[in-house]
Amino acid sequence: MTEVLGKDISQWVKEFPKIDTLMKNEKTDWFNPQVKPAEEGIKHVGLTRADIEDARDRLKRWAPYLAQVFPDAQRTAGILESPVVCVPNFQEKLQSHFGIEIPGQLWAKLDSHLPISGSIKARGGVYEVLKHAEEIALEAGLITLEDDYRKLDSAQARELFSGYKVAVGSTGNLGLSIGIMSAQLGFQAFVHMSADARQWKKDKLRSHGVTVVEYESDYSVAVAEGRKQSESDPTMYFVDDENSTSLFLGYAVSGARLAGQFQAYDVRIDADHPLIAYLPCGVGGGPGGVAFGLKSVFGDNVRCIFAEPTHCPSMMLGVMTGEHDALAVQDFGIDNVTAADGLACGRPSAFVGRHMQYLIDGYYTVEDPEMYRLVALLAGSEDLRIEPSSATAFAGPAHLLGESAREYRERTGLTDERLANAIHLGWVTGGNMVPAEEMDSYIAKGESYM
Repeated sequence: MTEVLGKDISQWVKEFPKIDTLMKNEKTDWFNPQVKPAEEGIKHVGLTRADIEDARDRLKRWAPYLAQVFPDAQRTAGILESPVVCVPNFQEKLQSHFGIEIPGQLWAKLDSHLPISGSIKARGGVYEVLKHAEEIALEAGLITLEDDYRKLDSAQARELFSGYKVAVGSTGNLGLSIGIMSAQLGFQAFVHMSADARQWKKDKLRSHGVTVVEYESDYSVAVAEGRKQSESDPTMYFVDDENSTSLFLGYAVSGARLAGQFQAYDVRIDADHPLIAYLPCGVGGGPGGVAFGLKSVFGDNVRCIFAEPTHCPSMMLGVMTGEHDALAVQDFGIDNVTAADGLACGRPSAFVGRHMQYLIDGYYTVEDPEMYRLVALLAGSEDLRIEPSSATAFAGPAHLLGESAREYRERTGLTDERLANAIHLGWVTGGNMVPAEEMDSYIAKGESYM
């Protein structure tokens, strides 16, 4: 570990002192000095609001099919959406836990309760598979855009799709959404999973007829091997979590829907009532897409902050240095071993890091014991049970309100008056499908760390 991209480690630390803290696996934060006004930042992304609307329309076309084949999607008529709930009891617990006052209200966006795969990945993962299936079915003349897509729940459609393969590399939740959706349609599904993926997720995939390929290495190797497999097989479609704009747009649809949910609760989001979204970040596709959707709807009235494990701060490292996916945490001796399996991505998304760098306000890291404590506090106060990865979202207010963020708050106009009216939103990325005994162990571990 002497040189990284031609520079000695000591040179990196001199240029970016925060790297020393990252290398020690200590919690920290970094607020982006290059964040730009929403309209300017959106132009840099290379996608538009019309692209989000196109994705939203496609999901609407598929909704009758999803409601027919997935019982847990029936209550929302096949629209894959999750509740947003206010969590005042948890807010009180967090104030005591962090020793601070959290002005405004604390809410939770429960993507942990999304149909099909019980995680945020049901947004992007399911969407990309549906987009691919739609293209095949249209080309084969099996449907038109005006048809009722329930006709694709047929032996004829499954026979068509069975001639094609879908593959993905995953630490777990993306694999669940891609694998379950692909298998349901009739595709031959392959999920390449890293060593840190949970066993129950592998078992669930196999129960749906998905081929799970396991690796002793981490996420990046699983992705690379999946990509390699697809390159040699013209019938195989590879879902590229590191670079896919389809995944990204599937996540982005959430922005307009969240606006509607808040409107239904008479929750105002404007310059005097800012929305602060705390988004757990792995490779970056999910939180990046959600942030794009939020910025497209709320503009500068929303601030998006990414959460990462102390043992895998890949997006912070990439954006802070400007090197993005040219760097991996392992280059600096950071082991990428964390309880937040869904966030264990040592190299960040090239697309998200580069294209969203002016729209993400900040980044912070969370230690594994703290994740478990937050899991236990949320379960005890609100009876909501979430994965350790998801719990990173709720460490956000302490970082935003801390001394290290003072310059950022002043620069962005987050005055005490505005923060008093703020909506703090923790994006709960997964947890509803975790087996009860495993969830109980998370909570018990969190209580032992109190």
